[in-house]
Amino acid sequence: MNILIAGAHGTTGKKIIEELSKNRQMNIYGMIRKEEQAQTIKELGGHPILADLEGNVDKAVDNMEAIIFAAGSGPKTGPDKTTAVDKNGAIKLVDAAKKKGIERFVMLSSVGSDNPEQAQEEMRHYLEAKHDADEHLKASGLTYTIVRPVALTNEPAIGKIFADEKVDHTDKSIPIADVAAVLDQSVTEEKTSIKHSRYSAAPSQSRRP
Repeated sequence: MNILIAGAHGTTGKKIIEELSKNRQMNIYGMIRKEEQAQTIKELGGHPILADLEGNVDKAVDNMEAIIFAAGSGPKTGPDKTTAVDKNGAIKLVDAAKKKGIERFVMLSSVGSDNPEQAQEEMRHYLEAKHDADEHLKASGLTYTIVRPVALTNEPAIGKIFADEKVDHTDKSIPIADVAAVLDQSVTEEKTSIKHSRYSAAPSQSRRP
């Protein structure tokens, strides 16, 4: 199975490649913007593909069977970059997947993107971008999973999460490694290959009663 990871050089993307590349039945391709990032992708067990979400991505999806969108503009960029990557870049990749007949698409979104108007002002534009990308994926006709995690941390993986359509995300966080594992399973497990949204939350043992 050929799987393309968008945002492959990011923290989450690298963890996805590292885990999925352990399965010898899978060929993992990491989309990168800079040639100097290629060696990192190779060391993780993936195959680098040079493409930019702000440019043409059609060739990047050639021969792919599934796509995981784990890209993000990052907290230090402005609203223009957020729109270009988190919204337009995601939409562009969804459209390319549909054009090439790639049916399986997994989207890393964010908790709160279903109701961005309720977010605090500093987060609203980011969540609006994620919301628009999610809605475009839902309307695309592709088989998809949307993963909307709570706040991400660099702590070690816990290995157990609570996932549901709606979660209480107040004061909750989740390790990036656990989110990467959810994304991995979302593209490989048949039971997630349905048209629905999935919300990833904090470890189930810390869930409020």
